[in-house]
Amino acid sequence: MNVKNLVITVLPILLVLCSAEWLLAQQKYTISGYVKEAATGESMLAVNVVVKELNQGTTSNEFGFYSLNLPEGNYTLEFSFLGFERTTKQVALKENTRLNVELNDAAIMKDEVVISGERQDKNVESTEISTVELSMKSVKSIPALFGEVDVLKAIQFLPGVQSAGEGSSGFYVRGGGPDQNLILLDQAVVYNTGHLFGFFSVFNSDALKNVKLIKGGMPARYGGRLSSVVDITMKDGNSKEYQVEGGIGVIASRLTVQGPIVKDKASFIVSGRRTYLEAFYPILDKIKGGDFSGNKYFFYDLNAKVNYKVSDKDRFYLSAYFGKDVFNYDSGDGFFDINIPWGNRTATFRWNHLFNSKLFMNLSAIYNDYRFEVSSGFKDVRFDLFSGIRDLSAKMDFDYSPNPNHSVKFGVLYTHHVFTPYSATGFAGEAQFQTDSLSQKYAHEVAAYLEDDISLHSRFKVNIGLRASMFTLVGPLNRTYYNNETGEILDQRFYTKGENIAQHWGLEPRMSFRFTVDDHSSLKGGFTMNNQYIHLVTSATSTLPTDLWVPSTDIVKPQIGFQYSLGYFRNFLNDLLETSVELYYKDMRNQIEYGESYVPTLNTDIEDAFVFGRGYSTGAEFFVKKTRGDFNGWLGYTLSWTWREFPDINEGERFPATFDRRHDLSVVASYKINEKWSLGATFVYGTGQATTVPVGRYFIEGQVVNEYGDRNAYRMPAYHRADISATYIIPREKYYSDLTISIYNVYSRRNPYFIYYDVEGSIEDQNLEIQAKQVSLFPILPSLTWNFKF
Repeated sequence: MNVKNLVITVLPILLVLCSAEWLLAQQKYTISGYVKEAATGESMLAVNVVVKELNQGTTSNEFGFYSLNLPEGNYTLEFSFLGFERTTKQVALKENTRLNVELNDAAIMKDEVVISGERQDKNVESTEISTVELSMKSVKSIPALFGEVDVLKAIQFLPGVQSAGEGSSGFYVRGGGPDQNLILLDQAVVYNTGHLFGFFSVFNSDALKNVKLIKGGMPARYGGRLSSVVDITMKDGNSKEYQVEGGIGVIASRLTVQGPIVKDKASFIVSGRRTYLEAFYPILDKIKGGDFSGNKYFFYDLNAKVNYKVSDKDRFYLSAYFGKDVFNYDSGDGFFDINIPWGNRTATFRWNHLFNSKLFMNLSAIYNDYRFEVSSGFKDVRFDLFSGIRDLSAKMDFDYSPNPNHSVKFGVLYTHHVFTPYSATGFAGEAQFQTDSLSQKYAHEVAAYLEDDISLHSRFKVNIGLRASMFTLVGPLNRTYYNNETGEILDQRFYTKGENIAQHWGLEPRMSFRFTVDDHSSLKGGFTMNNQYIHLVTSATSTLPTDLWVPSTDIVKPQIGFQYSLGYFRNFLNDLLETSVELYYKDMRNQIEYGESYVPTLNTDIEDAFVFGRGYSTGAEFFVKKTRGDFNGWLGYTLSWTWREFPDINEGERFPATFDRRHDLSVVASYKINEKWSLGATFVYGTGQATTVPVGRYFIEGQVVNEYGDRNAYRMPAYHRADISATYIIPREKYYSDLTISIYNVYSRRNPYFIYYDVEGSIEDQNLEIQAKQVSLFPILPSLTWNFKF
């Protein structure tokens, strides 16, 4: 058959099919709207919307919007969300219909601790794999260090997520480094998530609405990191009535005020938290005999957000976060002083626009800034250092719902980065020095994505997507090229403003699927490829304010990650008990470490000290969760292996990563005794951290010189700890009040924080002794917190 005959044959068929589709389209209409909490007017994410007659449905997006395109007819729509009453609406669909819904707290669950704000069968029915959502109720039920509720520490109790250290809010996901976690607060990137050198996170739980963790199967709308996404959403503010809540704890107090600006049209929320550790210094100074004299440390957080509903098609949101740590020491005699402030600032402006009942747009303008400073003086020597990263971003996202079998998302992102790895000035007497102001680095990052959540069959659903990204490093920049072995200058070049220095780009395919085995179980799988263009350079096991963010350059290549996931999900007892088993393999290219002989200097570019290699991790995760009832909680266990291979480290032989842990176990439980009392408990166990230790010593000119063994070949003792809490609700008619008693490390386990070597005696006296000693941070620590709301 020639081409002409083929066209004559096929064209009429295509015309008939298109005509039929057009006629059917004329008989379809769209039901759409917003879902909110009845009590506060807060938009509700991931509400399950089901058409009972068709057994089809959708979920609301992060702004509470949903859309269903259906044939003309009469339907029953059911709206459900765990912890809220199911709401049913009858709809006679004869035209495009707007249906806004408010859900009420379920009476039997108003005071119950709910482990997750998910729809009850979401873990089985959705295409999401390696994804967990935590409500603030679940986070607040977990016993906390010094009574400070912490979303990032709550995440550490999930399988596949490991703590960076004792009491730390830093974490590792499936063998990835701390810089490989994309942490978002209302779409703004948070570069440093820790207060008090990492012991507390910067997120005040009173200001937050929802926390979502994605460990694998990352959708195409997220990018820029290899390992995980932590997507945190702030509350919009109560649009119904004014509300005040807060708490007074051992080391910090917090206060939140929210309410309507115009009832049901505009609202606000302002939430603050501040420590008062400095108030204890005079007491500690007396106890320790002057050891704390001159010290001052505090941190604070401030979250604020306003939103305005212009119409049912247009809404505006403006949110901001300001947080800072300040550490000061002054000897009081002019001999020595030091001031170290560091912190984050973010701001997000968003415009939601509804083009029609099927097409939803969110346009965002985002600012974020992280900075770390040191100012110190010693006699007549003065030294000042600054490092940081600042971004300006514009982002446009679209949600398109052509029919219940398709949910399409697409969008674009642009970010302008300004990196300051370090900028130092100082003087000693008459001598002065200053690093080149052009050590700053500038870059443009652009990305576009498309993803479609498709139901191909009643049992088979797939989310397929593609992300394209490009990163360009531009001038101005003074660039000096060194010989890595001799330190000799090879070349120098000045790049003018806007001149391309290096450009990297890549395509990132993503795919996840769900195959329903039966009404209560499903098989899921996923593949993701990610490019990461910015990198955190650290020599520690946890993210610290001294860590440096650096861009990809002509020397530093982008990190590339490939992850494969496969899991079986099964619910029991009418979705009361959720279980899952997931297997994963992650391959990470162009990983970055400091060279083994690295010594910090101000005269060379930091990237000249880097070496590059490969990392890979594999493991199995087991998860059991009870979601409802007076007794609920979860158990998570991870069996994993994480390796690194660097030609310039460990003689090229593979070695375990610092955060490689063979076994990781977490148990979280809460129990409501009655209307006044509830209990909470946690237990964690983890294989000891890998570290490098001396295997021999020798003496050179009277000095002890250590000879180290293979990289990370030694294991510190295993980490384990139990925490408990008890909450008593104080009966009050006009406002809510409770007292929470927490005990951290109940049996006072001396968990290792680090190991050092103590030298006693001398070579001359022939009584030299070197002993390894373990440092532990926290023994048993009780705390008391008073919470209130009115």
